[in-house]
Amino acid sequence: MLADAIRSESWRLTRNRTVLSWSLIFVPVVMLVGTIGGAVFDSRVERMAEQLPPQLTAANGVLDLGAALVSAAGQLANPGLLAFLLIGAATIFAGDYRWETWRLITARNSRANLIMGKAGAVKLMTLTGLLLFLAAALIGAVAKGLILDRDLVFGFGAEQARSFGLLFLLAYVRVIQFLLLSLLAATLTRSLLAALFVPLVVGVAQELLVTATPLLGWSSVDWQTQLLFPGVAYETLKAAILGGVPAAVLHEGVAWRAAASLALWSFLPFGLSLWWFSRQDLSKE
Repeated sequence: MLADAIRSESWRLTRNRTVLSWSLIFVPVVMLVGTIGGAVFDSRVERMAEQLPPQLTAANGVLDLGAALVSAAGQLANPGLLAFLLIGAATIFAGDYRWETWRLITARNSRANLIMGKAGAVKLMTLTGLLLFLAAALIGAVAKGLILDRDLVFGFGAEQARSFGLLFLLAYVRVIQFLLLSLLAATLTRSLLAALFVPLVVGVAQELLVTATPLLGWSSVDWQTQLLFPGVAYETLKAAILGGVPAAVLHEGVAWRAAASLALWSFLPFGLSLWWFSRQDLSKE
């Protein structure tokens, strides 16, 4: 029954081409166009530089597609992708409230399965969106290499594969954690607009408040900072993967604090949504 719920929600999403275009296609296309446009501009600058004396010009280098892929994995949970994936998530989570169709489907499946089905469909949408972003980044890197006449190589050893896998998994968790705020907003308010804007407001507020933590005497590795601000927790874990966190700090357990923060901000909204939805009166929805 849970598989049926996931399939039905995914099927409904695939029929909404406008939402799919904005949620999954817009950001990768914009990034690809921006990368190619930047490469064309750089190529013109290099042509102008060819007129300079040889000692003032830089020789054409090598473009490592493996490094570009790892770099793209570190940028997956960017604000633009979060915001546009939120369009699809809000549509899935609050669509039945908006169109008053809950009473038509609650008789066909359990309420827990219906909520988990929506969450499952959002997870599949998120996975697709991240893969499309990576594909656009790789295509953009190839285009950049061709435009700038760079030699293309693909250095992707064990270390690069480890970093890529961990960064991709971390970004996936971070995006899902952010989108689950939309589920909680949808179930509490029964509003599509709230499901869309509440996570954005929460995200912006957290970004503003984190700048005030030094005034409270909190450092970025303290428990309270990590638990209250999942964005900080995400950046901490990303820095740990890329080697940007000193070993002494890691030994103090900051990675566990960051992981606990992302887990808390993921399971708490989902659990509250499931509990509230199970006791809602949907006779008029």
